[in-house]
Amino acid sequence: MTTIRTPDLPAAEAFTDAAAAVARLEQLYKGATQFLCAEFSRVIGDGTAVPYRIRAYYPEIRLTTSSFAQVDSRLSFGHVSTPGTYATTVTRPDLFRNYLIQQISLLIRNHGQPVTIAVSDTPIPVHFAVAADPNLTVPHDGAAGFTLRDVFDVPDLATTNDDIVNGTHATTEGTGPLALFTAQRVDYSLARLSHYTATDPAHFQNHVLFTNYQFYVAEFEAYARAQLADPTSGYTSFVSTGDHEITSAEAEIPPIAKLPQMPTYHLTRADGSGITLVNIGVGPSNAKTATDHIAVLRPHAWLMVGHCAGLRNTQTLGDFVLGHGYLREDHVLDDDLPIWTPIPALAEIQVALENAVAEVTELEGYDLKRIMRTGTVATIDNRNWELRDQSGPVQRLSQSRAIALDMESATIAANGYRFRVPYGTLLCVSDKPLHGELKLPGMASDFYRTQVARHLQIGIKAMEQLRGMPLERLHSRKLRSFDETAFL
Repeated sequence: MTTIRTPDLPAAEAFTDAAAAVARLEQLYKGATQFLCAEFSRVIGDGTAVPYRIRAYYPEIRLTTSSFAQVDSRLSFGHVSTPGTYATTVTRPDLFRNYLIQQISLLIRNHGQPVTIAVSDTPIPVHFAVAADPNLTVPHDGAAGFTLRDVFDVPDLATTNDDIVNGTHATTEGTGPLALFTAQRVDYSLARLSHYTATDPAHFQNHVLFTNYQFYVAEFEAYARAQLADPTSGYTSFVSTGDHEITSAEAEIPPIAKLPQMPTYHLTRADGSGITLVNIGVGPSNAKTATDHIAVLRPHAWLMVGHCAGLRNTQTLGDFVLGHGYLREDHVLDDDLPIWTPIPALAEIQVALENAVAEVTELEGYDLKRIMRTGTVATIDNRNWELRDQSGPVQRLSQSRAIALDMESATIAANGYRFRVPYGTLLCVSDKPLHGELKLPGMASDFYRTQVARHLQIGIKAMEQLRGMPLERLHSRKLRSFDETAFL
């Protein structure tokens, strides 16, 4: 039998104070990762394998309750539905400190039971343990002089999946999941976020705007600088792609040599309630990739503020579309969220967006209909759909009552529904291919110059409205399943 060498860490302990519980999580995680980093550095330096296995484990939160007493039925999170034992592994408790304190506090309050903090039986892959140390990198297989996985644990995709969020998780040994994501799944996404956005996940804010054009970035930066110049705004910094952070309106941002696949920018607040803008580019695959990974950060809302094709003759370029239904022909989520699953509009998001349009355009009531329509947004996976035989697509679009077409919105909404993240869509009509108005260079330039600033302002104002809303209202019960995890 192979000898396993592990760090010496505190034993399991019950806590009735959430902050103390999270402090213990941090202690366990720090002890485990520091042990792995030190051992990895030593073994790599020697260049030869050791005759034992080196392993450390993620910390774990565990709750046991025996009462069927129902908590406040208005709450969509913060409690378990039936008696039993529930647990989740945890990574980066320093990054998730406020979130963990909030969620654990609700558990203790709603069930009147302590939570137990302990070392789990899930190993930490060495790749994730050394990720925070810039002086350490894991060599590719065969480059270390010994077989890495014979000594250290490596990422295991067999146990890194979305079974919990997809509702296909099978409870084992009588223990149910306490959170939507396991520690390995979170670590996987944190690594992917750094790769795709070229910013540290710690900079992401609780309110995320997605766009499909880089034109929005300049406007976002201009808005950010104006906010930094206002000492009463509550915003503390602006972080651009490449982790360049400024705290004053006059500071310069050095150009980045090469933009990542999804350039990302953050207007931050001290409590994380600022706004992040992600340019996901064009296509449902990018939209799924971005939301798959941002979801582990548990944002309070995400909105799509991109461009679309207007499908109605009464629409004009620059009009707004407030999506309240989605025709899903993007296909990237069909295996995770069946196509027959309804994606409902969320009242809180819809009201915030409509109020923001009214505020920015200074139109309200019936006059607002001059520049905005509410209806179904069709999302497809073929950018050149106009070149196909029009009889089929046009008929389906008409039968669905679609008023706009794009390549990202339904994907973002569907993944918001799947991951229990409040979602919404406000698009801007940039062309009308069914009516002879194609997106040509001259038209596009004039359109972008006049409409982008206004559109982005609407998205920002909607997020600022949502920021002031209690989480119990914002996180709708519409997003929760029959047998839901306690953690948001």
